[in-house]
Formats: sequence, C-alpha cells, structure tokens
Amino acid sequence: MPLTAQLVVPLQQHIGAPTAPVVEAADEVRRGQLVGHSDVFVSADVHASASGRVLEIRSALHPVGADVLSVVIATDAEADAQVRFEERPVRLEEMEPVAIRQAVQEAGIVGLGGAAFPTHVKISPPRDTPIDTVLINGCECEPGLTADHRLMLERPADILLGLRAVLRAVGAERAFIGIEANKPDALAEMRRAVAAGARPQTGAAVAVVALRTKYPQGGEKLLIKAILNREVPAFGLPMAVGVVVHNVATCVAIAEKLRLGKPLYERVVTVTGTPVARPGNYLVRIGTSFRDLLEFSGCDFSRVGKVISGGPMMGVAQYSLEVPVVKGTAGIVVQAPAEVDVAAEQPCIRCGRCVDSCPVFLEPYALGKLAKAGRWAEVDRYHIMNCMECGCCAYVCPARIPLVQYIKLAKIKRPREK
Repeated sequence: MPLTAQLVVPLQQHIGAPTAPVVEAADEVRRGQLVGHSDVFVSADVHASASGRVLEIRSALHPVGADVLSVVIATDAEADAQVRFEERPVRLEEMEPVAIRQAVQEAGIVGLGGAAFPTHVKISPPRDTPIDTVLINGCECEPGLTADHRLMLERPADILLGLRAVLRAVGAERAFIGIEANKPDALAEMRRAVAAGARPQTGAAVAVVALRTKYPQGGEKLLIKAILNREVPAFGLPMAVGVVVHNVATCVAIAEKLRLGKPLYERVVTVTGTPVARPGNYLVRIGTSFRDLLEFSGCDFSRVGKVISGGPMMGVAQYSLEVPVVKGTAGIVVQAPAEVDVAAEQPCIRCGRCVDSCPVFLEPYALGKLAKAGRWAEVDRYHIMNCMECGCCAYVCPARIPLVQYIKLAKIKRPREK
C-alpha cells in the first residue's frame, strides 16, 4: 500500500494502559520514531508510521468504536524514503532473555492475531511459572482472512527467527507450529524451513502440526487443548499450564526488530469481499484510513452494505471509513447489501443450538438472558470470562439474538473483586 498524505496513529492499539504522546504539534518525525510511551508494564509503545510533520494530537475514531487520543501526521514521502533499517547479524545464543524482552518492548510489538496483547508481557513469565512449550498459531480460522497464510509462504525464515527468540526469552524446551489442514502449502513450507533450520542457536525442538480445519481452532485455549491436551483454567492465562502462544505475524515482527532494529509500524492486512476489485493481502502503514486502503484495492463504494474490521465472525462492523488501520487489524471484509442479513431479535425458543455450538461448553442463552435483565452479579456463575467471543452462538441462533453483544456488555458490567 503506497504512503498516503495523512496518517492517524492512535496512542492505544493494545490491551493495557494507553500511551501518552511524546511529540507535539508541528514536530518533525521520522518513520519508526517513538510518538507514544507508557511506563506501565502492560502497555505497548507507539511509533510514527512515516516521516513527516505532526499536524495535531486529537481524539479520533478507533475501529473498536471509541474515540482514542491519536497523533495526526502529514507525511513527507521524500523524507520517508531516506529512512533505512540496516540488516544486522542475530546471534540468539549470545542474547540474554532480558535483552530480547527489552527489544520487543521497545518495538511496541503486540499480538497481531487480533487480541493485541503486549508481547513483552507474554514473554516475561513470573519466576515461579516455568514455561516448557511455545505454540505458534498459524491456523487463521476466520473465514476470508489469509494474511497469516501468505506470511507462512513468504516469510518462513522470519517466523522461525521470531519463534526461536521467544523460546530463548521464556526458556522453553520445545515449540509447535499449529496450522490447519486446509493450508497444505503452508504446512509444507514451514516444514521445509524447520528442517533447514535444524535446531540452530536455541537447541529447542520445533515441530509443525496439522490441525483439523474447524472454526475457532485458532483460539489460544483451543489450540493448547488440540496440540497438548492441556486445559487453561477459568480466569487463567496459558502461562498457568506452562505454555506461551504467539501468532505467526507476531513472530515476523519480532524478527524484524532483531534483524533490522525496526519497530512495529506496519502490518499485513487482508482486504476482501464482493465489492473489492483487487482483493488481496497488503502491507499497510499503521494509521492508514480504511477509506484509503479500500480505494487502493478497487472497492466499489456504491455496492458496499457493510464493512467489518477483522473477520466476519469476530470482527467489528464499522459505521465510518475514517478509521485507521491499527496493530490489531488483521483484515477488512466488505459485504454487498444483499449479503447483509439484518433481522429483528425474537424470543429465545430454548432450542439449545448455542450450547451445542459453544467451543468452550458454556450456556450462551443463559448469559444473554442475564445480560438483558441487567443481572450482572450472576454472570460469573456461568463462567462468562471463559467466553472467547467467537460468535458461534449468535451465528446459529434461530431467534437472531445478538448473544455476543450481550456477553461483551456483561463482561464490562460485571462486578470485579477489589
């Protein structure tokens, strides 16, 4: 995706504390320069996606629907072209784990599968929590999204470098790369790369695993269960069972920081849908507007019925195209009006389909009823925090009850222990 005239870079693109601006209006910035920082551990630094001048720092619309403090940059293509990140040798066996964590933190890397959890936090397990296994998620089970698939075909060496950096950082003995069976070319490419690497530098064993093609196979807890047969407890993280999970795109970002000193200021985004003339995977600067990206991909705006940030199951429908691509934007799905099925909510008929389809064995109908009644104190009895918001329940519901939206609301409203 070519550089656009203006970028709007949100100062919060991650789970955790927002960053504060470290630049001011009228400042000149260089691509990769720090523009947002937080001293809070669970946060992620933000960098300029292009060289140019800071027009203003203001509240701007974010793809999740909220207004977020953002740095608006008028780009300078000539100055941007002068920025170079030089290749440098990477010797993981000589790097201390703390140095890897620090590099990842400085680069502002987050989980690029969509959750956007700060990566340096994931690779900093407590001393009393040993990690024996690293899982790399190459499933990409959301319909229509293929960004991770392309990375596995085109950047396998970087994926393995990022993986081995994670292994070094957490001290794990082995790693598995999980890929769904409907991606035989990615399975073959990653297996070739692993065989060629033959356990260099870290000494840890790496295996590529073919997994059943079934949504939502890419969920962290489901991936751990499918590969290791371990169950992450409610309210627990994968660390609780000795596992760290990363997305393949996150591994590439780690590799780019180690090889080039490059922070995370761009990512691969799938753009697809009936109205899009040139669907594909685009390398996009963070802060590029959805409108600019859709125009570049040949979208016919007269045929647009809905635009979704993310995949069709877990993505968020947008009410404006003046939102920026952020670190967690894995894809943009565009639907024609005939493909948008809007129906009024009907009473629950207690058919049990939502229970049958739930991959973590919850009772979504009950959570929906409690949320509608505002009975927030009762939702924990139904293990609401185990819900991964995959959308299976809402998809199969014949009454068209927006169960995921009710569950999201209940998670926000539920009382928390002090």
